[in-house]
Amino acid sequence: MSAPKFTTLGCRLNAYETEAMKELSQEAGLENTVVVNTCAVTAEAVRKARQEIRKLRRENPDARIIVTGCAAQTEPETFAKMEEVDKVIGNTEKMQPDTWKNMSADFIGETEKVQVDDIMSVTETAGHLIDGFGTRSRAYVQVQNGCDHRCTFCIIPYGRGNSRSVPAGVVVDQIKRLVDKGYNEVVLTGVDLTSWGADLPAEPKLGDLVMRILKLVPDLPRLRISSIDSIEVDENLMQAIASEPRLMPHLHLSLQHGDDLILKRMARRHLRDDAIRFCEEARKLRPEMTFGADIIAGFPTETDAHFENSLRLVSECDLTWLHVFPYSKREGTPAAKIPSQVDGKLIKQRAARLREIGDEQVQRHLAQQVGQTHNVLMENPHMGRTEQFTEVSFDTAQTEGALLQASITGIKGSQLTA
Repeated sequence: MSAPKFTTLGCRLNAYETEAMKELSQEAGLENTVVVNTCAVTAEAVRKARQEIRKLRRENPDARIIVTGCAAQTEPETFAKMEEVDKVIGNTEKMQPDTWKNMSADFIGETEKVQVDDIMSVTETAGHLIDGFGTRSRAYVQVQNGCDHRCTFCIIPYGRGNSRSVPAGVVVDQIKRLVDKGYNEVVLTGVDLTSWGADLPAEPKLGDLVMRILKLVPDLPRLRISSIDSIEVDENLMQAIASEPRLMPHLHLSLQHGDDLILKRMARRHLRDDAIRFCEEARKLRPEMTFGADIIAGFPTETDAHFENSLRLVSECDLTWLHVFPYSKREGTPAAKIPSQVDGKLIKQRAARLREIGDEQVQRHLAQQVGQTHNVLMENPHMGRTEQFTEVSFDTAQTEGALLQASITGIKGSQLTA
Protein backbone atom coordinates (compact mmCIF):
# COMPACT_ATOMS: atom_id res chain seq x y z
CA MET A 1 0.00 0.00 0.00
CA SER A 2 1.23 3.51 -0.80
CA ALA A 3 1.46 6.63 1.34
CA PRO A 4 -1.13 9.38 0.73
CA LYS A 5 -0.63 11.70 -2.22
CA PHE A 6 -1.39 15.42 -1.84
CA THR A 7 -2.32 18.07 -4.39
CA THR A 8 -2.38 21.71 -3.30
CA LEU A 9 -4.29 24.46 -5.10
CA GLY A 10 -4.24 28.13 -4.14
CA CYS A 11 -2.33 30.14 -1.59
CA ARG A 12 0.83 29.71 0.46
CA LEU A 13 -1.28 29.07 3.57
CA ASN A 14 -2.88 26.10 1.82
CA ALA A 15 0.58 24.79 1.00
CA TYR A 16 1.60 25.17 4.64
CA GLU A 17 -1.48 23.25 5.77
CA THR A 18 -0.81 20.51 3.21
CA GLU A 19 2.54 19.90 4.88
CA ALA A 20 0.77 19.62 8.23
CA MET A 21 -1.76 17.18 6.76
CA LYS A 22 1.05 15.04 5.38
CA GLU A 23 2.44 14.67 8.89
CA LEU A 24 -0.99 13.97 10.38
CA SER A 25 -1.89 11.37 7.77
CA GLN A 26 1.47 9.63 8.11
CA GLU A 27 1.11 9.50 11.89
CA ALA A 28 -2.35 7.97 11.39
CA GLY A 29 -1.00 5.35 8.97
CA LEU A 30 -3.37 6.36 6.16
CA GLU A 31 -2.63 4.61 2.87
CA ASN A 32 -3.80 4.47 -0.75
CA THR A 33 -5.41 7.90 -0.53
CA VAL A 34 -5.29 11.07 -2.61
CA VAL A 35 -5.98 14.38 -0.82
CA VAL A 36 -6.89 17.53 -2.77
CA ASN A 37 -6.50 20.81 -0.85
CA THR A 38 -8.70 23.24 -2.79
CA CYS A 39 -8.93 27.00 -3.28
CA ALA A 40 -12.14 29.06 -3.49
CA VAL A 41 -10.84 32.53 -4.29
CA THR A 42 -12.61 32.61 -7.69
CA ALA A 43 -15.17 30.54 -9.58
CA GLU A 44 -12.30 29.56 -11.87
CA ALA A 45 -10.40 28.15 -8.89
CA VAL A 46 -13.34 25.88 -8.07
CA ARG A 47 -13.59 24.77 -11.70
CA LYS A 48 -9.89 23.90 -11.71
CA ALA A 49 -10.35 21.93 -8.50
CA ARG A 50 -13.08 19.80 -10.09
CA GLN A 51 -10.90 19.31 -13.17
CA GLU A 52 -7.95 18.25 -11.02
CA ILE A 53 -10.09 15.76 -9.08
CA ARG A 54 -11.29 14.09 -12.29
CA LYS A 55 -7.69 13.89 -13.53
CA LEU A 56 -6.49 12.37 -10.24
CA ARG A 57 -9.26 9.76 -10.35
CA ARG A 58 -8.13 8.66 -13.83
CA GLU A 59 -4.54 8.42 -12.60
CA ASN A 60 -5.46 6.68 -9.31
CA PRO A 61 -8.49 4.46 -10.07
CA ASP A 62 -8.19 2.38 -6.88
CA ALA A 63 -7.34 5.14 -4.40
CA ARG A 64 -9.76 6.98 -2.15
CA ILE A 65 -10.05 10.68 -2.91
CA ILE A 66 -10.52 13.16 -0.06
CA VAL A 67 -11.32 16.79 -0.88
CA THR A 68 -10.63 19.58 1.61
CA GLY A 69 -9.66 23.27 1.65
CA CYS A 70 -11.63 26.46 1.10
CA ALA A 71 -13.75 25.24 -1.82
CA ALA A 72 -14.69 22.13 0.17
CA GLN A 73 -15.63 24.37 3.09
CA THR A 74 -17.76 26.80 1.06
CA GLU A 75 -19.26 24.31 -1.43
CA PRO A 76 -19.19 20.87 0.20
CA GLU A 77 -22.15 19.56 -1.80
CA THR A 78 -20.48 20.52 -5.09
CA PHE A 79 -17.73 18.00 -4.38
CA ALA A 80 -19.90 15.46 -2.57
CA LYS A 81 -21.94 15.09 -5.78
CA MET A 82 -18.84 14.13 -7.76
CA GLU A 83 -18.63 10.37 -8.22
CA GLU A 84 -14.83 10.62 -8.12
CA VAL A 85 -14.89 11.90 -4.51
CA ASP A 86 -15.05 9.59 -1.48
CA LYS A 87 -15.06 12.18 1.31
CA VAL A 88 -15.22 15.95 1.83
CA ILE A 89 -13.68 17.46 4.97
CA GLY A 90 -13.65 21.09 6.10
CA ASN A 91 -10.82 23.48 6.86
CA THR A 92 -11.12 22.92 10.60
CA GLU A 93 -11.36 19.14 10.33
CA LYS A 94 -8.32 18.83 8.05
CA MET A 95 -6.03 20.15 10.80
CA GLN A 96 -7.33 17.85 13.55
CA PRO A 97 -5.35 14.64 14.28
CA ASP A 98 -8.55 12.69 15.08
CA THR A 99 -9.86 13.30 11.57
CA TRP A 100 -6.96 11.34 10.13
CA LYS A 101 -6.81 8.73 12.92
CA ASN A 102 -10.46 7.87 12.35
CA MET A 103 -9.99 7.50 8.62
CA SER A 104 -9.28 3.78 8.70
CA ALA A 105 -9.54 1.47 5.71
CA ASP A 106 -13.33 1.13 5.94
CA PHE A 107 -14.11 4.48 7.59
CA ILE A 108 -14.95 6.47 4.45
CA GLY A 109 -17.61 4.12 3.20
CA GLU A 110 -19.37 3.77 6.55
CA THR A 111 -19.86 7.40 7.56
CA GLU A 112 -21.27 10.59 6.13
CA LYS A 113 -19.51 11.66 2.95
CA VAL A 114 -19.35 15.30 4.12
CA GLN A 115 -17.52 16.23 7.32
CA VAL A 116 -17.68 20.03 7.31
CA ASP A 117 -18.62 22.02 10.41
CA ASP A 118 -19.48 25.71 10.79
CA ILE A 119 -16.17 27.52 10.29
CA MET A 120 -17.59 30.68 11.88
CA SER A 121 -17.80 28.92 15.24
CA VAL A 122 -14.04 28.26 15.33
CA THR A 123 -12.24 30.50 17.83
CA GLU A 124 -8.70 29.08 17.86
CA THR A 125 -5.96 28.56 15.32
CA ALA A 126 -5.00 24.99 14.56
CA GLY A 127 -2.43 23.75 17.04
CA HIS A 128 -0.47 21.67 14.55
CA LEU A 129 2.75 23.50 13.68
CA ILE A 130 5.39 22.37 11.20
CA ASP A 131 9.07 23.22 11.29
CA GLY A 132 10.48 23.69 7.84
CA PHE A 133 7.87 24.12 5.13
CA GLY A 134 9.31 25.92 2.10
CA THR A 135 12.71 25.69 0.46
CA ARG A 136 15.81 24.67 2.40
CA SER A 137 16.60 28.39 2.69
CA ARG A 138 13.20 29.91 3.54
CA ALA A 139 10.51 28.72 5.98
CA TYR A 140 6.91 29.86 6.31
CA VAL A 141 5.21 30.30 9.66
CA GLN A 142 1.44 30.62 9.95
CA VAL A 143 0.64 33.22 12.60
CA GLN A 144 -2.99 33.99 11.75
CA ASN A 145 -6.01 32.48 10.02
CA GLY A 146 -9.44 33.74 8.97
CA CYS A 147 -10.75 37.25 8.32
CA ASP A 148 -13.23 39.54 10.08
CA HIS A 149 -13.75 41.79 7.05
CA ARG A 150 -16.37 41.27 4.37
CA CYS A 151 -15.11 42.64 1.08
CA THR A 152 -17.95 42.29 -1.40
CA PHE A 153 -15.94 40.24 -3.92
CA CYS A 154 -14.43 37.77 -1.44
CA ILE A 155 -15.65 34.31 -0.40
CA ILE A 156 -12.57 33.51 1.72
CA PRO A 157 -14.01 34.45 5.18
CA TYR A 158 -16.64 31.77 4.60
CA GLY A 159 -13.90 29.26 3.89
CA ARG A 160 -11.53 30.33 6.65
CA GLY A 161 -13.81 31.73 9.35
CA ASN A 162 -13.20 34.72 11.57
CA SER A 163 -9.72 35.97 12.40
CA ARG A 164 -7.69 33.90 14.90
CA SER A 165 -4.11 34.54 16.01
CA VAL A 166 -1.27 32.26 17.09
CA PRO A 167 0.13 33.59 20.41
CA ALA A 168 3.45 35.41 20.11
CA GLY A 169 5.28 32.98 22.41
CA VAL A 170 4.30 30.03 20.22
CA VAL A 171 5.46 31.88 17.10
CA VAL A 172 8.80 32.83 18.66
CA ASP A 173 9.46 29.26 19.83
CA GLN A 174 8.75 27.90 16.36
CA ILE A 175 11.06 30.43 14.71
CA LYS A 176 13.83 29.58 17.19
CA ARG A 177 13.54 25.93 16.14
CA LEU A 178 13.69 26.90 12.47
CA VAL A 179 16.83 28.99 13.02
CA ASP A 180 18.40 26.10 14.92
CA LYS A 181 17.72 23.94 11.85
CA GLY A 182 19.66 26.37 9.68
CA TYR A 183 16.95 28.47 8.02
CA ASN A 184 18.17 31.94 7.08
CA GLU A 185 14.78 33.46 6.35
CA VAL A 186 11.31 33.14 7.88
CA VAL A 187 8.11 34.45 6.28
CA LEU A 188 5.09 35.27 8.44
CA THR A 189 1.87 34.21 6.73
CA GLY A 190 -1.86 34.51 7.34
CA VAL A 191 -5.16 35.25 5.63
CA ASP A 192 -5.37 38.79 7.05
CA LEU A 193 -1.95 39.27 8.58
CA THR A 194 -2.40 42.82 9.89
CA SER A 195 -5.34 41.67 12.03
CA TRP A 196 -2.94 39.49 14.05
CA GLY A 197 -3.39 39.97 17.79
CA ALA A 198 -6.90 41.45 17.88
CA ASP A 199 -8.25 38.29 19.54
CA LEU A 200 -5.35 37.90 22.01
CA PRO A 201 -5.06 39.35 25.55
CA ALA A 202 -4.04 43.03 25.46
CA GLU A 203 -4.73 43.03 21.68
CA PRO A 204 -1.13 43.32 20.44
CA LYS A 205 -0.44 44.43 16.86
CA LEU A 206 1.56 42.83 14.05
CA GLY A 207 4.37 45.32 14.70
CA ASP A 208 4.59 44.09 18.28
CA LEU A 209 5.02 40.52 17.02
CA VAL A 210 7.69 41.56 14.51
CA MET A 211 9.68 43.49 17.13
CA ARG A 212 9.40 40.61 19.60
CA ILE A 213 10.65 38.08 17.05
CA LEU A 214 13.63 40.23 16.09
CA LYS A 215 14.51 40.82 19.74
CA LEU A 216 14.09 37.25 21.01
CA VAL A 217 15.56 35.48 17.96
CA PRO A 218 18.76 37.49 17.40
CA ASP A 219 20.28 34.77 15.21
CA LEU A 220 17.49 35.02 12.60
CA PRO A 221 19.13 36.72 9.59
CA ARG A 222 15.99 37.66 7.65
CA LEU A 223 12.33 38.13 8.56
CA ARG A 224 9.80 38.69 5.80
CA ILE A 225 6.11 39.60 5.92
CA SER A 226 3.63 38.27 3.36
CA SER A 227 0.56 40.19 2.14
CA ILE A 228 -0.70 43.00 4.40
CA ASP A 229 -3.52 45.53 4.47
CA SER A 230 -1.68 48.86 4.49
CA ILE A 231 -4.51 50.75 6.22
CA GLU A 232 -4.06 48.50 9.29
CA VAL A 233 -0.29 48.91 9.65
CA ASP A 234 0.60 49.99 13.20
CA GLU A 235 3.29 52.31 14.58
CA ASN A 236 5.58 49.51 15.73
CA LEU A 237 5.58 47.95 12.28
CA MET A 238 6.54 51.31 10.79
CA GLN A 239 9.28 51.58 13.41
CA ALA A 240 10.54 48.13 12.45
CA ILE A 241 10.59 49.14 8.79
CA ALA A 242 12.67 52.17 9.72
CA SER A 243 15.08 50.61 12.21
CA GLU A 244 15.36 46.84 11.67
CA PRO A 245 17.58 45.82 8.75
CA ARG A 246 16.66 42.16 9.34
CA LEU A 247 13.05 42.96 8.36
CA MET A 248 13.10 42.67 4.58
CA PRO A 249 12.31 45.82 2.54
CA HIS A 250 9.54 44.15 0.54
CA LEU A 251 5.82 44.40 1.29
CA HIS A 252 2.95 42.93 -0.69
CA LEU A 253 -0.12 45.15 -0.36
CA SER A 254 -3.77 44.18 -0.61
CA LEU A 255 -4.83 47.25 -2.63
CA GLN A 256 -7.37 45.69 -5.06
CA HIS A 257 -8.15 48.90 -6.97
CA GLY A 258 -7.14 52.49 -7.61
CA ASP A 259 -10.51 54.21 -7.75
CA ASP A 260 -12.30 55.45 -4.64
CA LEU A 261 -15.82 54.62 -5.81
CA ILE A 262 -14.86 51.05 -6.73
CA LEU A 263 -13.00 50.67 -3.43
CA LYS A 264 -16.18 51.70 -1.61
CA ARG A 265 -18.22 49.22 -3.63
CA MET A 266 -15.68 46.55 -2.74
CA ALA A 267 -16.14 47.51 0.96
CA ARG A 268 -12.43 48.14 1.30
CA ARG A 269 -11.29 50.23 4.26
CA HIS A 270 -8.87 52.52 2.41
CA LEU A 271 -8.96 55.07 -0.40
CA ARG A 272 -6.38 55.55 -3.15
CA ASP A 273 -4.72 58.44 -1.28
CA ASP A 274 -4.27 56.19 1.76
CA ALA A 275 -2.34 53.70 -0.38
CA ILE A 276 -0.18 56.38 -1.95
CA ARG A 277 0.54 57.97 1.44
CA PHE A 278 1.54 54.64 2.98
CA CYS A 279 3.97 53.85 0.16
CA GLU A 280 5.52 57.31 0.42
CA GLU A 281 5.93 57.04 4.20
CA ALA A 282 7.39 53.54 4.05
CA ARG A 283 9.91 54.64 1.41
CA LYS A 284 10.95 57.64 3.46
CA LEU A 285 11.71 55.27 6.33
CA ARG A 286 13.34 52.66 4.07
CA PRO A 287 14.39 54.04 0.66
CA GLU A 288 15.08 50.57 -0.78
CA MET A 289 11.53 49.38 -0.01
CA THR A 290 9.76 47.63 -2.90
CA PHE A 291 6.06 46.88 -3.12
CA GLY A 292 3.94 44.18 -4.64
CA ALA A 293 0.17 44.48 -4.82
CA ASP A 294 -3.06 42.65 -5.63
CA ILE A 295 -5.23 44.48 -8.17
CA ILE A 296 -8.58 43.33 -9.56
CA ALA A 297 -9.55 44.23 -13.13
CA GLY A 298 -13.18 44.44 -14.19
CA PHE A 299 -15.02 44.70 -10.88
CA PRO A 300 -18.75 45.30 -11.50
CA THR A 301 -19.55 48.91 -12.57
CA GLU A 302 -15.87 49.57 -13.43
CA THR A 303 -15.69 52.15 -16.23
CA ASP A 304 -12.69 53.08 -18.38
CA ALA A 305 -12.10 56.05 -16.06
CA HIS A 306 -12.17 53.82 -12.96
CA PHE A 307 -9.72 51.44 -14.61
CA GLU A 308 -7.38 54.29 -15.56
CA ASN A 309 -7.15 55.14 -11.86
CA SER A 310 -5.87 51.61 -11.19
CA LEU A 311 -3.29 52.01 -13.95
CA ARG A 312 -2.13 55.33 -12.48
CA LEU A 313 -1.95 53.87 -8.98
CA VAL A 314 0.79 51.49 -10.16
CA SER A 315 3.12 54.40 -10.92
CA GLU A 316 1.90 56.65 -8.09
CA CYS A 317 2.71 53.94 -5.54
CA ASP A 318 5.69 52.76 -7.65
CA LEU A 319 4.54 49.14 -7.42
CA THR A 320 6.94 46.49 -8.72
CA TRP A 321 5.38 43.05 -8.33
CA LEU A 322 1.74 42.98 -9.46
CA HIS A 323 -0.69 40.13 -8.86
CA VAL A 324 -3.47 40.89 -11.35
CA PHE A 325 -6.84 39.20 -10.92
CA PRO A 326 -9.49 39.38 -13.66
CA TYR A 327 -12.74 39.76 -11.73
CA SER A 328 -14.64 36.50 -11.53
CA LYS A 329 -18.28 36.45 -10.43
CA ARG A 330 -18.38 34.43 -7.23
CA GLU A 331 -21.78 33.13 -6.15
CA GLY A 332 -22.43 33.83 -2.49
CA THR A 333 -20.74 37.24 -2.52
CA PRO A 334 -22.53 40.63 -2.64
CA ALA A 335 -20.58 41.67 -5.76
CA ALA A 336 -22.15 38.81 -7.72
CA LYS A 337 -25.55 40.50 -7.27
CA ILE A 338 -24.45 43.86 -8.70
CA PRO A 339 -26.37 44.26 -11.98
CA SER A 340 -23.67 46.14 -13.93
CA GLN A 341 -21.23 43.28 -14.54
CA VAL A 342 -18.33 44.08 -16.91
CA ASP A 343 -18.06 42.14 -20.18
CA GLY A 344 -15.69 39.19 -19.92
CA LYS A 345 -13.61 40.17 -22.97
CA LEU A 346 -13.14 43.68 -21.59
CA ILE A 347 -12.07 42.23 -18.22
CA LYS A 348 -9.38 40.16 -19.96
CA GLN A 349 -8.19 43.20 -21.93
CA ARG A 350 -7.91 45.31 -18.79
CA ALA A 351 -6.11 42.54 -16.91
CA ALA A 352 -3.66 42.19 -19.80
CA ARG A 353 -3.02 45.95 -19.77
CA LEU A 354 -2.31 45.86 -16.03
CA ARG A 355 0.11 42.97 -16.54
CA GLU A 356 1.89 44.94 -19.28
CA ILE A 357 2.33 47.87 -16.89
CA GLY A 358 3.51 45.40 -14.24
CA ASP A 359 6.13 43.95 -16.60
CA GLU A 360 7.37 47.46 -17.36
CA GLN A 361 7.66 48.17 -13.65
CA VAL A 362 9.68 44.98 -13.11
CA GLN A 363 12.10 45.91 -15.90
CA ARG A 364 12.45 49.41 -14.44
CA HIS A 365 13.25 47.93 -11.04
CA LEU A 366 15.78 45.49 -12.52
CA ALA A 367 17.58 48.25 -14.42
CA GLN A 368 18.01 50.20 -11.17
CA GLN A 369 19.81 47.25 -9.55
CA VAL A 370 22.56 46.75 -12.15
CA GLY A 371 25.92 47.70 -10.69
CA GLN A 372 24.69 47.40 -7.11
CA THR A 373 25.71 44.85 -4.49
CA HIS A 374 22.95 42.80 -2.90
CA ASN A 375 22.64 40.27 -0.13
CA VAL A 376 21.19 37.20 -1.82
CA LEU A 377 19.60 34.14 -0.24
CA MET A 378 20.20 31.12 -2.45
CA GLU A 379 17.04 29.08 -3.14
CA ASN A 380 18.84 26.61 -5.38
CA PRO A 381 22.43 26.36 -6.71
CA HIS A 382 21.78 28.84 -9.52
CA MET A 383 19.05 31.19 -8.23
CA GLY A 384 18.63 33.35 -5.15
CA ARG A 385 16.62 36.39 -4.09
CA THR A 386 17.62 39.84 -2.92
CA GLU A 387 16.13 41.44 0.17
CA GLN A 388 13.51 43.01 -2.17
CA PHE A 389 12.56 39.50 -3.37
CA THR A 390 14.14 39.98 -6.81
CA GLU A 391 15.44 36.80 -8.44
CA VAL A 392 19.19 36.67 -9.16
CA SER A 393 20.67 34.12 -11.55
CA PHE A 394 24.20 32.70 -11.11
CA ASP A 395 26.20 30.84 -13.76
CA THR A 396 28.41 29.28 -11.10
CA ALA A 397 26.75 26.96 -8.61
CA GLN A 398 26.35 28.37 -5.09
CA THR A 399 25.47 26.69 -1.79
CA GLU A 400 21.72 26.24 -1.44
CA GLY A 401 20.43 28.13 1.60
CA ALA A 402 23.50 30.35 1.85
CA LEU A 403 23.41 34.13 2.30
CA LEU A 404 26.01 35.84 0.14
CA GLN A 405 26.93 39.24 -1.20
CA ALA A 406 26.62 39.47 -4.97
CA SER A 407 27.53 42.15 -7.49
CA ILE A 408 24.71 42.57 -10.00
CA THR A 409 26.07 42.48 -13.54
CA GLY A 410 22.99 42.53 -15.77
CA ILE A 411 19.44 41.43 -16.58
CA LYS A 412 18.15 38.18 -18.07
CA GLY A 413 14.39 38.21 -18.65
CA SER A 414 12.78 38.97 -15.29
CA GLN A 415 15.94 38.08 -13.33
CA LEU A 416 19.10 39.85 -12.38
CA THR A 417 22.45 38.23 -13.13
CA ALA A 418 25.43 38.12 -10.81
